[in-house]
Amino acid sequence: MGKIVKVSGPLVVATGMEDANMADVVRVGEQNLIGEILTMSGDSASIQVYEETSGLGPGAEVVTTGSPLAVELGPGLIENIYDGIQRPLEEIMKRAGANITRGIQVPALDRDKKWDFVPAAKAGDTVQGGDVIGTVQETSVVLHKIMVPPNLSGKLELVAKKGAYTVEDTVAVLKTAKGETVNLTMMQKWPVRVGRPYKHKYPPKAPLCSGQRIIDTLFPIAKGGTAAVPGPFGSGKTVVQHQLAKWSDVDIVVYIGCGERGNEMTDVLREFPELKDPRTGESLMKRTVLIANTSDMPVAAREASIYTGITIAEYFRDMGYDVAVIADSTSRWAEALREMSGRLEEMPGEEGYPAYLSSRLAQFYERAGMVECIGSDAERRGSLTAVGAVSPPGGDLSEPVSQATMRIVKVFWALDSSLAYKRHFPAINWLNSYSLYLDSLKPWFDENLGKAFLRDREKAMTILQEEASLNEIVQLVGKDSLSPGDQLTLETAKMVREDFLQQNAFVDIDSYSSYDRQEKLLGMILEYDRLCREAIGKGAQTADLFDIPARERIGRAKSVPAEEYVKVYADIASSMASEIDACAAKGGLDA
Repeated sequence: MGKIVKVSGPLVVATGMEDANMADVVRVGEQNLIGEILTMSGDSASIQVYEETSGLGPGAEVVTTGSPLAVELGPGLIENIYDGIQRPLEEIMKRAGANITRGIQVPALDRDKKWDFVPAAKAGDTVQGGDVIGTVQETSVVLHKIMVPPNLSGKLELVAKKGAYTVEDTVAVLKTAKGETVNLTMMQKWPVRVGRPYKHKYPPKAPLCSGQRIIDTLFPIAKGGTAAVPGPFGSGKTVVQHQLAKWSDVDIVVYIGCGERGNEMTDVLREFPELKDPRTGESLMKRTVLIANTSDMPVAAREASIYTGITIAEYFRDMGYDVAVIADSTSRWAEALREMSGRLEEMPGEEGYPAYLSSRLAQFYERAGMVECIGSDAERRGSLTAVGAVSPPGGDLSEPVSQATMRIVKVFWALDSSLAYKRHFPAINWLNSYSLYLDSLKPWFDENLGKAFLRDREKAMTILQEEASLNEIVQLVGKDSLSPGDQLTLETAKMVREDFLQQNAFVDIDSYSSYDRQEKLLGMILEYDRLCREAIGKGAQTADLFDIPARERIGRAKSVPAEEYVKVYADIASSMASEIDACAAKGGLDA
């Protein structure tokens, strides 16, 4: 037991802590505020407190729990809403009202609720860490696998019969090689700052289909990959991340609201239960874990929320699921690091951020990946995809958090305020963004969408880049002075931008676009470009080509219902070809 000698905001210094260790969780003061030891010097410990410290003063007692900050993993995670240190907010509201009472202790997993356990192993089986000993149907879409904790192995002496048990009930008894007997429950704990183990990490080979055309076609992210969404205020970072959470083809979504505005988190909390999962038809919350740590919550808990979220995600990855972690935003997390670093009187780095900013960001993103899970089941593979928003002050991408993130992630979706002001959403700038997964995903695209898909992508990118060059000329001499071919390039680029890349998150038909639909729509636009170039060569007038009825139909093609698009797109392509042929014939006659 120690005594407080200094209080500086969320930082508390206590002496008499010689029995404590670095990273231990402690209880501070009469209210039992939860904190974590950051540094140790002799018997003096610097502690970051995850709750409001007003009222604390020198002389207050500090008691160490002897264990690091850990999360509880087991049935009951899905559909739950936690704060940054895994306190269940809905349960706290039932007990304490609308505001979180300081020092309140509520277990992360409900101790009273019974779950229907179905054994998957039997007495006498030899098991190792990660092996599945039973299953629980946690929600209608998630089968929760009860696994042997990673650090245990041995022979099962007892496995519970099929029935209803709480997370604290013993469902198996394990005898280790040392002869020790361990009771296994449906719940296990894991320290948040330590990555969960895996057998092998594989290079990502399959894309994460998000239903967002500019992401899936131009700048795809792989399952098990990393991506950053940087952009200034109002450019649509949060909506992009909401779209990824709603539509990505993953089994589990962990959404971390890290330092975001309360009204945005409220939107998420209200929207997700009402949204229908396109894969199952059930509520999206049936496969979602939400971590809400808003900007008015204690800054220290914001720093912990990122680790809490990714540890929960790793747990589901170990079951063999595809998991997406959406962190909104890592800039607010970095600001929490900066504040704590300043209070610790550490030597500041660039713009006041701690010198270890880059390594902390890397520790987060490097926990993503496509892995072979631990356990005797060699076929079990899971993936963890990490997507973090970055909120650079004033949209300045040269600031430290953006630059450190760019060095780590492989996909960079650069949001542009000028596009947002034009109401072009998603406001991802196609000239500044990039994806380093294209080469590794090429075999998947070639096999599933045909070799023409990536060729079309390259063609579309070339047209958009040519448009940027031509726009400079147009500003000097005007559009009419361009050659017919260049005028067509500008028209095609406009179609790619407005009819393909632009997407409305609030219109159901346009909110999600399958890969097949994306491939057909882009192919139709580029076919228009190809046929028009042939017609121009035969003497057709660009004004006539731009006015054909099929041109307007292509503009409305993205609003065609999902069950009709194949037939409608084929009809548009047929009409387009005949209308362009008529323009070419007319041009030939005029010549």
